[in-house]
Amino acid sequence: MPAKTLMIMGTTSDAGKSTLATGLCRLLARRGIRVAPFKPQNMALNSAVTVDGGEIGRSQAVQALACGIAPHTDMNPILLKPNSNTGSQVIVQGRVLSNMDALSYHIYKPHAMSVVLESYRRLAEQYQCIVVEGAGSPAEINLRNGDIANMGFAEAVDCPVVLVADIDRGGVFAHLVGTLALLSESERARVVGLVINRFRGDVALLQPGIDWLEQYTGKPVLGVLPYLQGLHIEAEDSLSQGAVLHELVADQRLRVIVPSLPRLSNHTDFDALRLHPQVDVTVVRAGETIPPADLIVLPGSKNVRHDLDWLRSNDWEPAIRRHLRYGGKLIGICGGFQMLGRQLHDPLGLEGAAGSSVGLGLLDMETTLTAHKRLALVEGCLAFANAAVSGYEIHMGMSSGPAMAIPAIVLPEGTDGAMSADGQVFGSYLHGLFDHPQSCQALLCWAGLEKTMSHDYRAERERHIDRLADTLEQHLKLDSLGVAHPYL
Repeated sequence: MPAKTLMIMGTTSDAGKSTLATGLCRLLARRGIRVAPFKPQNMALNSAVTVDGGEIGRSQAVQALACGIAPHTDMNPILLKPNSNTGSQVIVQGRVLSNMDALSYHIYKPHAMSVVLESYRRLAEQYQCIVVEGAGSPAEINLRNGDIANMGFAEAVDCPVVLVADIDRGGVFAHLVGTLALLSESERARVVGLVINRFRGDVALLQPGIDWLEQYTGKPVLGVLPYLQGLHIEAEDSLSQGAVLHELVADQRLRVIVPSLPRLSNHTDFDALRLHPQVDVTVVRAGETIPPADLIVLPGSKNVRHDLDWLRSNDWEPAIRRHLRYGGKLIGICGGFQMLGRQLHDPLGLEGAAGSSVGLGLLDMETTLTAHKRLALVEGCLAFANAAVSGYEIHMGMSSGPAMAIPAIVLPEGTDGAMSADGQVFGSYLHGLFDHPQSCQALLCWAGLEKTMSHDYRAERERHIDRLADTLEQHLKLDSLGVAHPYL
């Protein structure tokens, strides 16, 4: 029996596509269905390494976890990672193809569609159900020609669509009606229902609007999903500023600050810290005052030299040096680690104009960017503590120099990163440093937190996914999902 397929599209970005798809994946998996996630085309700087050694968008990796399966490159065959305002690194079935500007990629799209369909068909042969996530909105008129991310894909595989809108941002009826109005007749016909997301209050007060919406559009409202306070599902491509409620008062928590780099990548590195009850994470944006902190974390970057210039123009370099003089700790992750060295070389112009930049000079090493991208799932141990660490590497570049003689992490077949002789600066290529409870506890203790409690971020992530699935079970008319009905 061929796999049943259901596609989730949104009226806008951040309408709730990823969240709804993740919840459905867990709900189906709990019912014993072999289900897999799929996103034809993703544009995100937040990515993950797959079991087959490739790279996909982070949201599909999380959805795979919700399905109880390992992430695979076929789940997100086209990944675009912006490295400038007009261009992106194009990753095809997990591997870097090239850098392209918008026009070049538009020309490439017909081939991209063949790749998308190839990956989809492989998944459809292995699983009973495929939950597909769209990108942005299907009503972007300028992107309709050659579309592979939304209705272009749905039409190609002839699958039904659920349209979700976010009532919390306002204008939910206009978003839904307007989106449907801009679709073609055949596209409108495949929308089997509407979902209103993030509703606060008494649904009875919304009922007159729901009745009007169903009558006007001819589409059933499949559910009104409540606003879930404190729900944590790893975000696709935005560094959340949302407050996380903790019982401890602020002066009892470790103060961590993170610069919001223009090309920041893999911001989920900080999710474990944001959810930790003993940690207070502040994201500092351009023009904002850099507050005092116990720990500064320099994050990953898709354009390290550009983001290093941004740090300097926003006065981070003197702030970092002052922070270290007063005994603060500093962690650099991936691109942030590369910034800590003396020099950063890009001889091939992989991230812009070819050339070199002077680094922060806090570790005695240099980095040279190379065309080869290292993608690896990693397990090891922190070099300064008997603490397990696991995560993944996604980087272009090799670092070398005397600083590497004091590694940050010991691996089964070598070492990773570097640590300063005075023990204040820690640099690593490993994403997910704080996800393992042992490494998280050891790093927070190193950073100055007394009486550090163990916090299992991965177990907490599972609880949030289950909470989401429970909510869908209660508030979604599952029997009305058409093609998915035999499995629901």
